[in-house]
Order: sequence, then C-alpha cells, then structure tokens
Amino acid sequence: MTPFQQIEALGNPGKALEMQAYHKAPRRYLGVSVPEVESLTTQWRAELSLDDRLALAASLWQTDVHEARIAAAKLLTQARLRPDDAAWALIQSWVPDFDGWALADHASIAGQKRLVADPARLDTVEAWVTSPHMWTRRAALVMTLPWTKQNFPKPQDLEIRDRVLGWCATLARDPDWFIQKAVAWWVRDLSKHDAPRARAFLEAHAPDLKPFARNEAARHLPGEAD
Repeated sequence: MTPFQQIEALGNPGKALEMQAYHKAPRRYLGVSVPEVESLTTQWRAELSLDDRLALAASLWQTDVHEARIAAAKLLTQARLRPDDAAWALIQSWVPDFDGWALADHASIAGQKRLVADPARLDTVEAWVTSPHMWTRRAALVMTLPWTKQNFPKPQDLEIRDRVLGWCATLARDPDWFIQKAVAWWVRDLSKHDAPRARAFLEAHAPDLKPFARNEAARHLPGEAD
C-alpha cells in the first residue's frame, strides 16, 4: 500500500463533506483527522531517508488532496534537518499554492523550522510582503512567529523582531481580513514576551489597523485595547 493509499484508507466520507464545507477550498477531502495524518508521517519519517521523504512530500503535495498536503508538510516539520536546502526550496515552492488558512499554516510551521535553522533565508521571505498573492503575504508573518516567542532573545533576534515589525507596519494598511489577523497575531504574541516593542508598534500603527485587529494585537497590553 502506498503512503497515499494509507491516508486514503482512513477516510470518512461523512467527515470529508463536513471538511469541504468548512475549509471551502476546492479540492478533494478524505475526512482524515490531523492526529491520524501525524501518526502516519511519524512512522514514515522514522523509516525513510531524507531524500525519500522529500520525494514523498513533493508527490503528496502534488495530489492536491487536503490530507495528503498536510502529510507533506508534516514530513518536513522538523527542527534538525541536515542538509535542509532542498526542504526549504520545496516549502517555498508550495507557497503560491496556498489558498486557505489550514494548509497554509501547516506548511508555514514547516517553514518556521527552516527559517530558525538559517535566518539568512529571511531575505527571501521579505519579498513576500509585497506579493500580489494574499496567502504569500500572510506566510511572511506566520513563518516568522518564532521570533515573537523568545524570552531571552539574542541581539540578532531583536534585529529580526524589528525587521518583521517593519513588515507588519507595511501590512497594517492591507485591507484583507486575513492579513489584518496575521499582523494582530504577530503583535499579540510578541506582546507576551516583549511588551515595549509591541506597545511601540501599536502607538505608531494602530490607526492603520482595523478595529478588530487593533484589539486583538493589544489583548495582552493593559490599557491598549479599545
């Protein structure tokens, strides 16, 4: 049984219809839960060489089946992955295909690991901020979320925080709901670990954000939310 057939064998037609209605993206859904997919990918990661995992991830993504694409992302979601240039290239190749938050987020989590492994790759991600493709713009913020979370950031991490806050400033004027939500998400998570930077951002850019995003970004900053 091929890996795709293993996923397919777990399908639930009733749940597949529910998932299609919920996610709305026009592709095939099998009705397989994320934990079930993770169980399979954990097994495959233990059994396959890196080259074989990359080939499998590429082929699963090409099926355009929801759960297969989640599996593709899960195969590459690993902090230590050497060499990882091919994995990063494959993840980048998926970004133009993003058309909904669920697959975008699973693939972006895989991307986070590769950016933390080599922050020089942020030069590539920076170009996404002005992409005409909304999901690519959003991925620039979702993939850089690890830099919101350090309690003891190094000087270079603080530089990256300031760099991405500059991207947030650009995207704060973007009217798309998902972009507004992503900016709010980035600043909200940052506020839990670096309140001064989050507060300074809101003092400068809150008027550019929609009210819901402004409130979300300020949720953990007393006195900042409307």
